[in-house]
Amino acid sequence: YERFIERFPDVHALASAPGDEVMRYWQGLGYYSRARNLHTGAKQIVDNFNGVFPADYADIRSIRGVGEYTAAAIASFSFRLPYAVVDGNVYRVLSRLLGIDEPIDTTSGKKYFARMADELLDRTAPDRYNQAIMEFGALQCVPVSPDCSVCPLMESCAAFAAGRVSELPVKIGKTRVRSRWFNYFMIRYASKTWIRRREEGDIWSHLYEFPLLETDHSVNWAQLIETDLYRKWFGGIDRIDVTPVLLDRRHILSHQHLHASFYLLEVIASEKRDASESVVFAQLEKDGFIPVDWNGLDEFAVSKLTQIALDELGKNNCRIF
Repeated sequence: YERFIERFPDVHALASAPGDEVMRYWQGLGYYSRARNLHTGAKQIVDNFNGVFPADYADIRSIRGVGEYTAAAIASFSFRLPYAVVDGNVYRVLSRLLGIDEPIDTTSGKKYFARMADELLDRTAPDRYNQAIMEFGALQCVPVSPDCSVCPLMESCAAFAAGRVSELPVKIGKTRVRSRWFNYFMIRYASKTWIRRREEGDIWSHLYEFPLLETDHSVNWAQLIETDLYRKWFGGIDRIDVTPVLLDRRHILSHQHLHASFYLLEVIASEKRDASESVVFAQLEKDGFIPVDWNGLDEFAVSKLTQIALDELGKNNCRIF
C-alpha cells in the first residue's frame, strides 16, 4: 500500500499512469477490480471535476467503482450530507432491533432496509450516526453469540424479546464455491518466456500469466500432454525438459477454490530445424502470448499465485536468467 501511494501521491499522478503500471503497483493488495476502478475513477475526477473530488452525492455516485454504500459513506463522512450507510453491520443491527424478517440478500429486502435506514438517520449529524451504527454492529451486535446482557439497546430489541437474535438477519441465498484446476507452463527458451494478459470476465483480469491449461479435475503430467491444447502449443517442439515447480497448490479466493500446478518447460530446439522464436512458439503467439525476457518479468503485474510460483522457482535455485 505504501509503495502504491508513494508512486501515485495524488489523483493526477494516478490518472496519467498507464494501466499496466497501476496494476503492477497494486500487485499483492488483492481485489484487482478495485485498482482498475480506482484508475478509471481518477481519470473521471480529473476530466469531469477538474481534479477535485465532487461534493455532490450524484456526482460521487457517478465515479467508477463507487456504489450506493461507498457513495453514502463518502457523502456523510466527508461532507455531512444526509445519506444513510447500509453495510453488513447495519443490516444486522436493524434486523434485530426492529425484528425484520425481510431477507437482506434480495432486491426487495435491500430496498426495505435502505428505506428504514434513511428514516432513522440523524440528519443533523449523519456522519456520527453512520459511524455509530456501523461500530455498534462491529463491536456489540456481532454476527455470532453477541453479549446481549450488556447491550444498551436490549430492552428495545425485538429480536432479544422474541429470543430470535441468532435467527436474524435472514439471508436466503448462499454463494456457491467453485473449484477450478489451473495448470501453468512456465516456458524458458534461451532468456525468454511467454505471457499473456487476462481479459475481462474472470478473476485477475488485466494481470499477466503464463500459458494456462484449465481442467475440470486434477490431472497429472502424463494426462496434460495428451490434451489438445498442449499438443497445439507444444506439439511441434522436438525436446522439452520439464521440472515441477508447484503441484496442486490450493489457493482460496472469495468464491473460488483454485488448485494450481506450475511446470517449468525448458525448450530445446533442434539444430536441424528453424529454431527462431516465431516458428517454435507460433501457436502461442497466435493465441495472444508475447515473448518477454525472464529478467523483465517484474515489469508485469501477476497474481499472488503466480508470484508464489516464481518465488518457489528462485528458492529452489532454478536458473531463470
